[in-house]
Amino acid sequence: MADKTQEVGGIHFPFPFPPYSIQKDFMAELYQVLEAGKIGIFESPTGTGKSLSLICGALSWLRDFEQKKQQEEVRCLLDPGAGPLPEGRDLRPEASSSCHASPTTSRPAGEPDWVTQFVQRKEERDLAERVKDEQIRRRKREERLQQTRHSAQLKYAARGRRQEEEETEALLRLSREMLAEGAGAEQLEQLEPGEEELVLAEYTSDEERRAASGVDEDEEDLEEEHVTKIYYCSRTHSQLAQFVQEVRKSPFGKEIRLVSLGSRQNLCVNEDVRSLGSVQLINDRCVEIQRSQHKSKSRAEEEKPKRRRQEARAACPFYNHEQMQLLRDEILVEVRDVEQLVALGKEARACPYYGSRLAIAAAQLVVLPYPMLLHVATRQAAGIRLQGQVVIIDEAHNLIDTITGIHSVEVTGSQLCQAHSQLLQYTERYRKRLKAKNLMYIKQILYLLEKFVAVLGGDIRQNPNTRSLSQTGTELKTINDFLFESQVDNINLFKVQRYCEKSKVSRKLCGFTERYGAVLPPPQQQSRLAGLQHFLQSLQPSTTEAPAAPLEEAEPGAVRAASPLMHIEGFLSALTTANQDGRVILSRQGSLSQSSLKFLLLNPAVHFAQVVKECRAVVIAGGTMQPVSDFREQLLACAGVEAERVVEFSCGHVIPPDNILPLVLCSGPTNQQLEFTYQKREVPAMMDEAGRILCNLCNVVPGGLVCFFPSYEYQHQVLAHWGKSGLLTRLAVRKKIFQEPKRAGQVEQVLAAYARCIESCARASGPGTGALLLAVVGGKMSEGINFSDDLGRCVVMVGMPYPSIRAPELQEKMAYLDQRLPGTPGQVPPGKALVENLCMKAVNQSVGRAIRHQRDFASIVLLDQRYARPPVLAKLPAWIRDRVEVKATFGAAFAALRKFHREKVGPS
Repeated sequence: MADKTQEVGGIHFPFPFPPYSIQKDFMAELYQVLEAGKIGIFESPTGTGKSLSLICGALSWLRDFEQKKQQEEVRCLLDPGAGPLPEGRDLRPEASSSCHASPTTSRPAGEPDWVTQFVQRKEERDLAERVKDEQIRRRKREERLQQTRHSAQLKYAARGRRQEEEETEALLRLSREMLAEGAGAEQLEQLEPGEEELVLAEYTSDEERRAASGVDEDEEDLEEEHVTKIYYCSRTHSQLAQFVQEVRKSPFGKEIRLVSLGSRQNLCVNEDVRSLGSVQLINDRCVEIQRSQHKSKSRAEEEKPKRRRQEARAACPFYNHEQMQLLRDEILVEVRDVEQLVALGKEARACPYYGSRLAIAAAQLVVLPYPMLLHVATRQAAGIRLQGQVVIIDEAHNLIDTITGIHSVEVTGSQLCQAHSQLLQYTERYRKRLKAKNLMYIKQILYLLEKFVAVLGGDIRQNPNTRSLSQTGTELKTINDFLFESQVDNINLFKVQRYCEKSKVSRKLCGFTERYGAVLPPPQQQSRLAGLQHFLQSLQPSTTEAPAAPLEEAEPGAVRAASPLMHIEGFLSALTTANQDGRVILSRQGSLSQSSLKFLLLNPAVHFAQVVKECRAVVIAGGTMQPVSDFREQLLACAGVEAERVVEFSCGHVIPPDNILPLVLCSGPTNQQLEFTYQKREVPAMMDEAGRILCNLCNVVPGGLVCFFPSYEYQHQVLAHWGKSGLLTRLAVRKKIFQEPKRAGQVEQVLAAYARCIESCARASGPGTGALLLAVVGGKMSEGINFSDDLGRCVVMVGMPYPSIRAPELQEKMAYLDQRLPGTPGQVPPGKALVENLCMKAVNQSVGRAIRHQRDFASIVLLDQRYARPPVLAKLPAWIRDRVEVKATFGAAFAALRKFHREKVGPS
């Protein structure tokens, strides 16, 4: 494809082919949002080339921005006293290195002229020096990357150095083994490899210190100054990989410096670490071996023979700064996704996780998943700096829920008891080695765990699996009320949280339980640790069933000894949230192990505020963003964003108007009014009417028909009723029936069978017209699945998928919004609007599965007369809302559907 440069409003947008008019409008509006430093909410339906519009629009702005910046630098060098550019814009991400940090600084009144002139000349000289330094850094970086791009010498040289290092290490290891064998068995019996690493170091201060570890110091030496860049994030790694492929095919694919970020679980190439399976264990082991590796560098070369086994375990052959620098340059010279980074890291024997972090500073486009950007601790750990940068959040229709989910934490009674037992055993084991500060904080943590178990109605001294609770049910409390009821309001949680972060107590405990929870200790220690082993074994069945950390996925059948204290630390951190911004849910079930404490974040804006405050511009984009009032009110307004800074852009679809037929159906074939409310949807007559409608649709809709139900429970109830009434048999005559599986691993299998059935029916002549797929709103197939062409010629929505109004979390969120947001007289209160918006977002995502490209066509049938209400219609996407037809009778709707599909299928 030849590149086509498009000029829109005087701006040149390179594009791989002539763009649609809506793509031109999208790029022009995006360019202006980035240039003006605003917050943009962009909606572009799937199939309209949204990803390519984002790429070409944003990177065109970045190209022009860098050109202007370099011109300003030259201008500052040639004429330092000339003041700012006429436009007056700050072209730099940080004011300290901008031409505007300049000789225009106001001086105190009455100061002598010669002093003012001296200071001004000094500022001009300093500014010129900074500009020169930046130009030198930029030139060195470009030369280095150019050399990497056109020469393989660096790779070969690195490979040669690596072989030499491996040979040297092998000789040293052989020498140590020979020395150890000569030392006799007596020293080997005294060997307890790694146990000294489990003992907490002395904790001397409660104040936060910025003193970095040796590893961080090494990284800091290598780090460059961050250039202006665009952070692009999406929900899943597959979506990020697809975006990277789009960048590679775009006109910017050869010149852009792009780095893909991921978790250690995705990027680690050390098989010993990867084999741990659990995200927590992988993270912990990675950090631990780095610290051990750095300590080994500072020790004398001569080590006692008893240390050899520990060192062999600790060293990571991929964590080498020289190799990672070479990997960093390899990453920047070519656009690669996460899988390609892993392959490159294995080839170069360098860590892709840390190599990609080193590449962030010089990268122009950073591609990363949601949590890495939206969680401040993860963001800081990854080395992401948002000051003055651009953030694009794609697939952002569930952004509010994502932020809420990231910062909401649930701990079970089983986890609380297990953490208490482990920490108690740890303290008994190393009591004589622990300093007073450590003992003091450990006692506070033990006290917190004991009180949390007690507030659930349990006893820390009893097995949570057998401990039944006298009181069951769910309570919802404010943070302060929960702390008071738990009798822990006298403990400074901020200090405890700081202690956990600095002392790494959960990591020490993880190593301790790994050591003594799965491996028998020496005879003299068995009596001391027998209780811990017995307790861990008794808890094993329940801990595998209990909810784990949000990102943790344990391997099937694998026994993991990770300390639950890691997860509980997140709960303690959440309790430091402002009282009005969160709630604690006490869920008391039949036994203590099944009960839980959950922190619910009510105000996601507190975590998004820092992003919009630091960034130059933020773009929130998606295929279906309606209704956008949630973003404006719950996220941006509460984050302190002025209404004038928010820009909305919504474009139509690229399909012709007659390629879509959206219908609101108010009644069925027997004139039964369609209203699938909680009170009416289980009535047999209502379920029968829905079945008759589907039977009629199967007669006129070719190919695939996708029907969405509000929930799995209702879907099963309807199918059971249809099975008894014979409707299921009548449906199967015309279309083979498929059902969405609950297990994610079976989704691809069902979709493949569904597609094969449609294809075979299209080739064969017979009564079968394709396939019927029964899916669930919010399930596996309502997002991210393309039912293009014959896979989705019609999408049916049964009822309106309102969330359960009785859920305590939703009730508290509604009350919170009614209290915090100003309501408008005559309009729906904010709390009720939240429920409607949640419902319509789910509907919009589901019905958007059908139309996927310009030549696609489909009908959309909404089975519920409540869709005909103007406030509901207003929350549909514009490309559906502008074409929707409300049909009061089934006959009129059926005639329109039959005509639509006959006209579309007939000519072919």
